[in-house]
Amino acid sequence: MNMSGNTIFITGGTSGIGRALAEKFHQAGNQVIISGRRKALLEEVTAANPGMDYVELDVTDPAQITAVAKDLITRYPNLNAILNNAGIMPFDDPSKGEFDDDLLVTMVNTNLLGPARISAAFVEHLKTQEQAYIINNSSILAFLPLAHNALYSATKAAIHSYSLSQRFLLKDTSVKVIEISPPWVDTDLIYKSGDPRAMPLDAFIKETFEKLATDRIEVMVESVEAIRDNPGSNEHTLVNLFNQSVIENPIPVH
Repeated sequence: MNMSGNTIFITGGTSGIGRALAEKFHQAGNQVIISGRRKALLEEVTAANPGMDYVELDVTDPAQITAVAKDLITRYPNLNAILNNAGIMPFDDPSKGEFDDDLLVTMVNTNLLGPARISAAFVEHLKTQEQAYIINNSSILAFLPLAHNALYSATKAAIHSYSLSQRFLLKDTSVKVIEISPPWVDTDLIYKSGDPRAMPLDAFIKETFEKLATDRIEVMVESVEAIRDNPGSNEHTLVNLFNQSVIENPIPVH
């Protein structure tokens, strides 16, 4: 990926990985536009990064997505990259009868349909650019599901699958599809705790940016690259060992 001179729209850019990537791209000489639902946070981030722009957007709202895409394409005709980062990670337990339908439907709308709708809203414009990028933020949990975040893990596996199809169908265009698959990074997605099992955010951003600057279509930090190769007929062994280790050493929550 060309790491400077782009005009990049980043969803979920007010905290965690989204904000850190937005600031890193901004510092590297790109025009960055972030989105989120909370105006106060959008103003805080852009005030700290003069020249960065923002739009309010709820990625579960198809009408808002259409309106925002039209506005941004008009105001930024050189827009050539979108980064689908917005996501939520509620816990769910598929072994129990409890099911928070409203919350989990919102998660599917945010994590899966959000990126699909954002991509559809911008893709025809992106095809007109000499070099263009759709960057989808999945998770290493796409390949190694966390049992107590079963539906979240499934949405990330779906994003990986969607990226494969999207990449194939765009192969003869100027649009390159890149998938980022973060490990557990110490952000507030679950609970910013300083847990030694979580990768520090600055280290994650540094390594991710270095790999984005290559011709990779899948970007993941070295510590989890082997997990990418785990799915197969014997994948259950690692999945079971991983989830048992989480049960024995629970992830801290509020």
